Amino acid sequence: MTYSDPAKADLHRYLQEARDALLWKLEGLSEYDVRRPLTPTGTNLLGLVKHAAGVELGYLGDTFWRPSGEPLPWLAEDAEVNADMWAAPDETRDAIVGLYRRAWAHADATVEALPLDTTGTVPWWPEDRAELTLHHAVVRVIADTSRHAGHADILREQLDGATGERPGATSLPSADPAWWAAYRDKLERAAREAAEPGDDPTTGPGSHATP
Repeated sequence: MTYSDPAKADLHRYLQEARDALLWKLEGLSEYDVRRPLTPTGTNLLGLVKHAAGVELGYLGDTFWRPSGEPLPWLAEDAEVNADMWAAPDETRDAIVGLYRRAWAHADATVEALPLDTTGTVPWWPEDRAELTLHHAVVRVIADTSRHAGHADILREQLDGATGERPGATSLPSADPAWWAAYRDKLERAAREAAEPGDDPTTGPGSHATP
């Protein structure tokens, strides 16, 4: 998508980078790995994509009276809590990724069609504060997508060590596992030195230290 309005072009650039990063985190993984919960609260890669699709269709579609027509049963009032955050066995990866890409196209068309100061109404917000501009809505979607792309980055690193926005562009200082092992050990030592009396660095979430 190319916009003649520089402000729209800037917004779209950062949104698309976050979108692409989120989808890249699925590439090369098994069906199990894209779906399985990787945190105590169940965060999983394919669920993040499913959620992001609904966010775009809501904030950059319905909010500006431009419904997509996409069926999203997991967002219905009687849907199971958190149903947009994970993929059921009959929801295929291709279907969810396809929905997300269609959500991009629908959202981009909304941004192209309307001035950034257009006012919309968020259907699921309290009525007394449900109005927002298109500019606000796009920034909100960028923030949400970027946040979840960060979640996905950490989840993918846990699975196979892959990191970064896209293949070949990690923005990391080294690709050497030995360098990272030494770096992590240095951080562990620094954390232990800074620990307050009574802290136990050998227990708790994320601890890999040897007493």
